[in-house]
Formats: sequence, structure tokens, C-alpha cells
Amino acid sequence: KQYLMKAMILAAGLGTRLRPLSLNKPKALVPVGNRPVIDRVIQYLMGHHINEIIINAHHHHQQIVKHIDGGRPYGISIHVRVEPEILGTGGGVKNTEDFWDKEPFIVINSDILTDIDLLMAYDYHRHHKGLATLILHDQPPFNQIQIDDKMDILDISHDNHPGRLAFTGIHIIDPELLNHLPAGIFSNIIDCYRELTHKHKPVKAYIATGHQWRDIGTVESYIQANKEALKGNPFLLGPRSRIHGSTRLRDWAIIGEKTCLEQGVEITRSILWEKVSVKRGVRIVDSIVTASREITHDVVHRYF
Repeated sequence: KQYLMKAMILAAGLGTRLRPLSLNKPKALVPVGNRPVIDRVIQYLMGHHINEIIINAHHHHQQIVKHIDGGRPYGISIHVRVEPEILGTGGGVKNTEDFWDKEPFIVINSDILTDIDLLMAYDYHRHHKGLATLILHDQPPFNQIQIDDKMDILDISHDNHPGRLAFTGIHIIDPELLNHLPAGIFSNIIDCYRELTHKHKPVKAYIATGHQWRDIGTVESYIQANKEALKGNPFLLGPRSRIHGSTRLRDWAIIGEKTCLEQGVEITRSILWEKVSVKRGVRIVDSIVTASREITHDVVHRYF
């Protein structure tokens, strides 16, 4: 069945777990396989018939506004709602109340890469009458959500427990849920779900299986996401990068757009963002170099 769906991408967070990579760039614009992660999320949503998107932004919000450009690069309407004071996941969703119509909508974190079938989950939500449906999967050590055999969420713990499931970072929300979120203040939507389950209001679970899923919230998972983006190729060279013929790339490497590698440079198991300049004879091993840096000395196991 064809639905016309709207979605929200949560992109206002400070990206603290991803520091130092998120100090000068919002987490949503951090490149995975030389593409900002938010572009991959938008492409995923568009592939599931999402025809209008709103993004909340706070940390380095000017960069997000400029990059999104009203959705022009993507060919659909994309709005950015800037939060001068950060509102959290609950406050952020509540702050977009005027954007939604009567239909259920999708909310997704800006830092997850997945191929979960959203249309099946959306269809499930439409038929099961919950205020929200959380897409869950088995992903230790994040298995914090207890459900019953009717697929109702009973409890959301702060810790991992055997027999529970993990939240994928994707929810399908009924507009009625907005009445349960406080306006204009910081709040966490998970706390709202906890409250609803304790009041026996229906918050449903949809269990995804057989899919890929990766969050880039930490440096370790960010590196994994980049290795997966290589799709089995050892190296990815960004457009307009200038690489001297004597450069040695070892094991695997991602070289960003407009990067310059001079004579005798060696890059091993590393990620270079855009416009990095690596001077003659320098070795970079097991490292991440963020945008527009000039590297004049060997770098081993550093993220900066």
C-alpha cells in the first residue's frame, strides 16, 4: 500500500560520544565513506516514500541549514528547525508539532545507517493502534526493552537485560502522542514512553530481523561504518583528490574530496576527511584526520 509519509531526523545533539570528530562539525554531517551521514539517512527515507522531512538542529546548526539548502540537493522539501536552546528528543519532536498532519510520522536518529523495511513497520503501526511503535531488534549490549506477547512495551530499563530487545533509533509516532510531550522545555522521549507504559497506554514494539544496522555514535562504531561503506574495496578516493604516484595505501583507507597526498606518503587503515593536505614522506596509521588539516609529521593512532 502506498502511503505519503513525513519524517523527522533528530540532529540537534552535541555528539559528545563522537568527540573530537564532532567538535567542528555536527554529527549529522560527519562523512561515512565520503558522504555526510545525514545524506545517507535522507536517501534511506526517500527510498521508503518519505516525501517531506524536518530536521532539528542546534550544534553547528548553520552548517546543517547550509548543507540541506531547503532540500534542493535531494529534490524533496526538507525543513530545518533550529533550536537555540537544545530541547532533547521529546522537546525536539514537540517543537515540530505544526509540521505534522493527521497521519503517523517517522522519527529517526541522524547517526544510524540501516536497511530496515520502514514500509512494513509503518503498515504494522497503522494496524496496531499504539501512540507510538518503536522498531526494536536484538543488539546486545543495548537490550533494555521488555515486551509482552501482544507486542506491548512493558518496561524500558537503563541497563542491558537478557530476554530484552534494543531500540533501533527509529519510531513511528501517532500525532496524538504530541499531547503527552511538554512544550518548550528539554525532555527525553524515552521518558515519555516510560510514563505511558506505566499508565498502560499503548506503546507498541515492531521487531526487525535480517537487516543491517550501524550507529556512528562512537569513534569505534564510526570506523566500522566507514569500513562497511567500502563494500569490500580496500580504498576509496574522493573526487578531486591529488595523490602522488609514490603514495602507498595499505590495508584500507578512505581519502576525502580535494585531499592532497604528497610524494612518499603512506596511509594505513585511516580515514581522511575533505581538504586534508599530507606533506612529503608522512605516515598516517590507524588514525582519523578531520577536514582541512595540514599534516607535517607522522600520525599513529590519533583522532583529531
